[in-house]
Amino acid sequence: MKRRTAREKALQALFQIDVSQVEPESAIEHVLEGEKADEFLNKLVTGVLQNKEMIDAEIRKYLEKWTLERLATVDRNLLRISAFELIYHREDVPANVVMDEAIEIAKLYGDEQSSKFINGVLSKIKEQH
Repeated sequence: MKRRTAREKALQALFQIDVSQVEPESAIEHVLEGEKADEFLNKLVTGVLQNKEMIDAEIRKYLEKWTLERLATVDRNLLRISAFELIYHREDVPANVVMDEAIEIAKLYGDEQSSKFINGVLSKIKEQH
């Protein structure tokens, strides 16, 4: 599975977990739609869930006039995935690649303002890590 696809499926799984409180394994299985499991997808979902408090605290630092809870579920979870990659896997994928992928995914799944908003928050996180 390509990393872009894994990121999109991680977003879908985290969205399900956030909205429906399903178990991570069930959400991942559902988004795979019969495809074989992917290590990168699993790493993203479990990494975000295991480090969610710290990731959310980091994102909150850069939200101007917004709360994390008020963000669209897609934007919130895309920020979580990307922040996780920027903070915990800096040597794995270049920061610019993480940001470009997040912006492109935001264009697909978010609203017309999502990509600019995601870019702004992630740029600030990138500067600090």
